[in-house]
Amino acid sequence: MIKKRTGRRTIGIVFIAFLFVISCSTSSTAPEKSVVNPRLDRLVEEGLKENSYSGAVLLVTRDGKTVHRKAYGFAREYDYNAARLESPELMTMEHLFDVASMTKVFSTTFGIMLLVDKGSIRLEDPVCAYIPSFCEKEKKNITIRNLLAHRAGLYPWKPVYYHASNKDESLSYIASLPLRYPAGEAYHYSDLGFMILGYIIESVSGKPLDTYLGENLYAPLGLKNITFRPGEKGYMKIAATSQGNPFEYKMIAEDGFGFDCDEKIDAFHGWRHYTLHGEVNDGNSYYAHGGVAGHAGLFATAGDLETLAGLLVNRGALNKEMVIKPETIDAFLQPDEFGNGLGWSLNPEFIKAESAPPGTFGHTGFTGCNVVVVPDRKIVIIFLTNRQHRGPGTSGLYPNLNGLRRAIVATVLEENP
Repeated sequence: MIKKRTGRRTIGIVFIAFLFVISCSTSSTAPEKSVVNPRLDRLVEEGLKENSYSGAVLLVTRDGKTVHRKAYGFAREYDYNAARLESPELMTMEHLFDVASMTKVFSTTFGIMLLVDKGSIRLEDPVCAYIPSFCEKEKKNITIRNLLAHRAGLYPWKPVYYHASNKDESLSYIASLPLRYPAGEAYHYSDLGFMILGYIIESVSGKPLDTYLGENLYAPLGLKNITFRPGEKGYMKIAATSQGNPFEYKMIAEDGFGFDCDEKIDAFHGWRHYTLHGEVNDGNSYYAHGGVAGHAGLFATAGDLETLAGLLVNRGALNKEMVIKPETIDAFLQPDEFGNGLGWSLNPEFIKAESAPPGTFGHTGFTGCNVVVVPDRKIVIIFLTNRQHRGPGTSGLYPNLNGLRRAIVATVLEENP
C-alpha cells in the first residue's frame, strides 16, 4: 500500500511540473511569432549578408493586420575595438532602436500637432511669440509652419555642444546665429529648427518635452516601449548603435567631408570612447540636451512606431476613439511645392518610395531607420536597423540602405495591390 501511494504521488508531482512548464512556455509574456513574407525576408537577409547592418527589424501592416513581422541578426555584436563579442545579443521584435531623426516626426511633430489640435498654438504663429530671442529683425517673421516645413532659413546643422551644455545655452547659441538662408523661402532640412520646435512645446505646455509626450500621447495610447534615455530607465533590450561618434568627429575634423563647420576638433574633449547602447547617438541631443531634444533622442520598438503611424492612417482615430481631429491630420499631411508636409516628407525620392502612390509619406533616421506610410492602401512599413554598429567604411560613411529601402517598398506594394 505504501509503495503504491508513493508511486501515485510521484506521478502527480511530475504531471504538475509538466503543466507548469507548458503554461510558462505558452504564457502571454512570450515573444510573438514571426509573420514572414518570403520576398521581404530575402531582401532583409541579403542586407545581413552584405554587412549593411548587424541586425534589423521589419514590420509591415495593412489596415492594422500584420503582413510581415520578423527580427534579424544581432542587436549587439561588436565591442568598441570592432572585435566580435563571444556571445552576441540576438535581435528581437522587443528591442528598442535609437530612431535618430525619426524623433522629428514621432515626437516633435506629434507634439506640435496635439497643441494645434487643442488650439494652444497656430501654425502661422511667429516663433518669437514663444521664443523671445527670435524677435530680432531677420528671425521675427519665422513661423511654426516654417520650422515644420524646414523653410525657416536656419543652419542645417552645427555642433551646438561646442557652445552649450544644456537647453538654455543651446537656445541662446542657436538664436545668436545669423540665418543661413532667407526665411520662409526654399526647403533646407534643419536639425536646429526642430530643436526650436521642442523648446516651443516645452514653453507652451510648461513641461519637459519627454514628459509632455509621455503624458499626452504615448501613455494614453498604451505605448510602453517608446521613450527617451532608455538606458537610465531600466530597459534591457536596446539595439546598440556606433562605437563612439566617428562620423561626427569626421564632420568637424575634415573640411572636405561636406559639412559647414568652423569649429576646431581639439576644442572639444567629451568624445565617447565606448559602444553606444541605451544613450542617444546624436551629439547635439546627448551633450547639449541631456538626451531629450526635438530633433533626436527617441528610442522605440517597431510595434509602438506602427501604432503611431496607424493613428495617422486612420485620420486620428484609434480603437474608435478620436485622438487627433481629421482636419489637423490633413493640415500636416498637405504637400507644399517642394513635396513636403509638416514634419513628414511626402517627397518620394527623400523617403525612397518612388513606386508608391501620391500621398505616401515617411521619414528616415541616420542610425539606419525609416518609416513609409501609404494611406491609400492603409499600409505602414517600419524598417529599423543598427547599420552603425559595424563601424563606418574606409570613406568614413556608414552603409547606404537606400536601394534596400526602395526594394522593400516596391515589394510591399506589389504584394498588396
